[in-house]
This record gives sequence, C-alpha cells and structure tokens, in this order.
Amino acid sequence: MQTPASMVMGIVFAPLGLVLLFTAAITPQWREGQTRLDLARPGSLLRTMTKSHGSVDSLLLVRSDGLWESCLQVEHAELKQCWPVAGPYQRDRRVRLAQGLVLTSLFLCGTGIVLACIGVRCWTDLPLRGVAATGGLLVVMAGLLSMTALVVYTHNLERLGMGDTQQEANNTRFPELSLHPAGSLYFGWLGSCLQVLGGGALVFSFKRPKCRTCPEFAACPACRRCSVIRNKPDSDMYEVSC
Repeated sequence: MQTPASMVMGIVFAPLGLVLLFTAAITPQWREGQTRLDLARPGSLLRTMTKSHGSVDSLLLVRSDGLWESCLQVEHAELKQCWPVAGPYQRDRRVRLAQGLVLTSLFLCGTGIVLACIGVRCWTDLPLRGVAATGGLLVVMAGLLSMTALVVYTHNLERLGMGDTQQEANNTRFPELSLHPAGSLYFGWLGSCLQVLGGGALVFSFKRPKCRTCPEFAACPACRRCSVIRNKPDSDMYEVSC
C-alpha cells in the first residue's frame, strides 16, 4: 500500500517540531542582552579582572536567559558562567506558565507521534486512520500550547523578572541591559509551526479516499478486507493504491 501523502507529511513534520521545541526548551537563549561594564568605576564587580586583561577599561557582557538556565559571558573571551534560573525571574508567573506549557506540549507531542506511528502502520496494507488522526490532534494541541508559551514570553520579554526595577536602578554595580529575542525563541516558533502543520496533516488523514474506478464500492477496496471483496459475485477486481 502506498502511504497517503498527508500521513507522510505528518509523520515527518511532527518529530521535527518536537526536536526543535526540545532544543529551544533546554537552551538558555530565549532572550539576550548586551551591556558595557566600566571596570575603572569604583565598586565594579569585575574590577579585579583588569589584571588578567592588561589595560582594559571596560568589558562587553552578554546576558542570556532561558526557561531553566541563565548565562553570562564576556564577549571575545572564554569567560562564561551559567546557572539555574533564580530570583525574581524564576518566581515570575509568566515564566512558570511558559515552563508548564512547554513541558505539556512536549508530552502531548511525544504521545501523538507514538499514536501516529501506530496508526500509519507503513508495514501493512490497512492504516488505522482513526488512531493516526487522534495522534495528529494531540500534536496540534501540543503546537498550540507551545505557541501560547512563546506568545506570553515574547510579549513580556523585557518585563520578565523585573519586579524590583527601582531597586535595581539604584544599584550602580549592575548596568542596565537592553533585552531582545534570541535564537532559542526562533527555534521554538519554528518547532511549534511544524507541530501544527504535521498534526493537521495527520488529522486530515482520517477521511478515507473514495474509489474512482469501482462505483459500487463506497470506499476504496484496498481499505477494506479482501474477504469482503472476494466474496462479492460478479465483481471486477482493481488494483488501487490508497
């Protein structure tokens, strides 16, 4: 049996979307910001690093945040430190909402892909269209959940974890960061779109193809049991690919 194009599209796009979303979830690059730190200023956190950098007056710091990890790196240097998210950023309800939605999306997408593989059954002649469509529906729901998480995070990107803005503004030891979307966020958007497309293609595979060569059969003979067709008297046999 030739596997329907919609099933092939769904069984390819859904795992790609899952991999991209998982990559986005574990990487700390949902938002990124750069700032220049004056080392000559009294009270600077990195003033002691001037000894190893010679006569360096300032350093360009790159701060990146993910859902579960944050990193701080000195540009053009091998100085980088990462740590689990903590403080106001971790306690932010919007960050926790995004974390929950992404985890739920990953679980639903994985379950949907398993059901889709069982339903497609490329090793047999008769696919389980209902099972494949159910898996596609779960994948679509996963894509919508991950999109919701991305919308919430992107819309509030500069305000996440900024509950104590007045206190941080008065603290001269920490320079202000200008935050913008980073690479992991784009991976997440691409993965979510692939989930919706792949799941939608599997959902459309629920409809059985009509037989155009033998009108007396309501459905394609290849989608019915051979015994039913062979037992019909005076009926012509056709080789049909569904």
